[in-house]
Amino acid sequence: MAGFRVFLVVFTVCVVCVLVECKYMVYNTSQGIVPGKINVHLVPHTHDDVGWLKTVDQYYVGSNNSIQGACVQNVLDSLIPALLADKNRKFVYVEQAFFQRWWRQQSEAMKKTVQMLVSSGQLELINGGWCMHDEAATHYIDMIDQTTLGHKYIKEQFNVTPRIGWQIDPFGHSAVQAYLLGQRYCYESILGSNPDHFPYTCPSLFNYPSTNILVGFDALFFGRIDYQDRAKRRDEKRLEVIWQGSKSHGSSSQIFAGAFYAGNYEPPTGFYFEVNDDSPVVQDDINLFDYNVQERVNDFVAAAFSQANVTRSNHVMWTMGTDFKYQYAETWFRNMDKLIHYVNQDGRVNALYSTPSLYTDAKHALNESWPLKTDDYFPYADRINAYWTGYFTSRPAIKGYVRTMSGYYLAARQLEFFRGRSKSGPTTDSLADALAIAQHHDAVTGTEKQHVANDYAKRLSIGYKECPLLNISYCPASEVDLSLGKKLVVLVYNSLGWKRTGVVRIPVINDNVAVKDSTGKLITSQLLPIVDALTAMRIFYTSAYTGKYPSTSPMYWLAFTAEVPPLGFSTYVISSGKPTASASMKPISYVFDGSQTGAIEIGPGNLKLILWR
Repeated sequence: MAGFRVFLVVFTVCVVCVLVECKYMVYNTSQGIVPGKINVHLVPHTHDDVGWLKTVDQYYVGSNNSIQGACVQNVLDSLIPALLADKNRKFVYVEQAFFQRWWRQQSEAMKKTVQMLVSSGQLELINGGWCMHDEAATHYIDMIDQTTLGHKYIKEQFNVTPRIGWQIDPFGHSAVQAYLLGQRYCYESILGSNPDHFPYTCPSLFNYPSTNILVGFDALFFGRIDYQDRAKRRDEKRLEVIWQGSKSHGSSSQIFAGAFYAGNYEPPTGFYFEVNDDSPVVQDDINLFDYNVQERVNDFVAAAFSQANVTRSNHVMWTMGTDFKYQYAETWFRNMDKLIHYVNQDGRVNALYSTPSLYTDAKHALNESWPLKTDDYFPYADRINAYWTGYFTSRPAIKGYVRTMSGYYLAARQLEFFRGRSKSGPTTDSLADALAIAQHHDAVTGTEKQHVANDYAKRLSIGYKECPLLNISYCPASEVDLSLGKKLVVLVYNSLGWKRTGVVRIPVINDNVAVKDSTGKLITSQLLPIVDALTAMRIFYTSAYTGKYPSTSPMYWLAFTAEVPPLGFSTYVISSGKPTASASMKPISYVFDGSQTGAIEIGPGNLKLILWR
């Protein structure tokens, strides 16, 4: 009889175990905002640098992983099925330089699926630029151009316009961002009795007329501000502000802006769920060891209250992701599904899948008053004596190259527009792509690895097809023998809105050349010698770039003054003849034996170089 009882007990336990193990668990992730509770907006995201430790191509395909294990293609490939598994899941993506590469490789069926996800709000494209541009070393025109490039594709493919600025990784932030990215004519209230606060009463910014909008974002979020500033703002609940980017434009240059709680763009400690991360997963299978649902819920609630204590209103945002995360997206979503389900069962706070747009809308609906900020978030320091200011001047060559190519692109794009865009053959697209990538906060800043800097420069040089080695005086069109009766027509274009006068220098092989304008008037010109060192460098780099040695070597710079009307061009004809100012045509060498004293005068006319020994 005793043996029979033991058998019954064992049998019963086994049946129960089998039933629990076979149960399919459905997690309730449909919760929306709950008034009166702390609402934790879980915002799944990845931050994909358009070059940094690896090149942009290496990051996309996942090569060179000895440097960093990162593959953007894996992120996007794994993201779509994870979103399709649950309509309540959400995700935000930023870098169009990567997204557009991935988009071009997709089937029509996949494109329709992604369009459905974007239309439903599950996948939100925010910021929308080709990259996440720097805010210190970039020119504002380049910021606008790279943002426009990404927004153009988003509009064409999805018929949506990004609503949110997401500058989460640049090393400090410029007030010009509030002006360039913000909504115009939205904040109609005037300052209240407290001059430090602005009544933020615009309930739906994106419904305002867009007549004077620059980019038109409803909000701007970022991670990096000075550690002392962040600590003070946390204490005073001033992490979220109305940021007025221009005193002269006043309220028309404002945007709702938020600095993240921890000074970065990562989840709270303990809530990283990438494969091989060391945060505890939510283990809710009671048949397995390390069951930890209540422990994980308690951790979640504690982190939520900690952030809510320094945040105005009952809405807090958790940035659920960081650099190149979601390469296996299901690991993140599986754990967030469980957190939302069990945290909401607990009831102390409310957790929900969200996006920055939904979070911003929730803030708008509160009719809250926010502090007003009118200056920069520069300089940036992440700890004592650790100021991120060296990048203002680091890698000056790449900074100068980017700026030069930017000016060239402006002129080329204008000429392309005036002439009409070619349906076949070269366009400005390659240079537009290279310049947009170069605005990345690890590109023009100079904070990238050397091989990545080389890659940025290579892309710019490919985009700049004509005279690719201008800096070493390689310009085959001008290196013809003009003594045979040939003529060289030079068109000088002015891309700016005002008249310009400047010196034009062209390498030539003849010393008997003259310059005339379009009316036939002789223009003052001068021949300047090209030094042997430059000639040798030209031969070396030209052969390396083109694979062959140049057949001729220019002997002189032909220099003349060009006058060009605004948004117009002037024509000059170079032919055989005598330059109108040739005194410095021939180089003169002086040799000192060390025993000479006194002064030696070098130079024609009234302008002389005097050397004293």
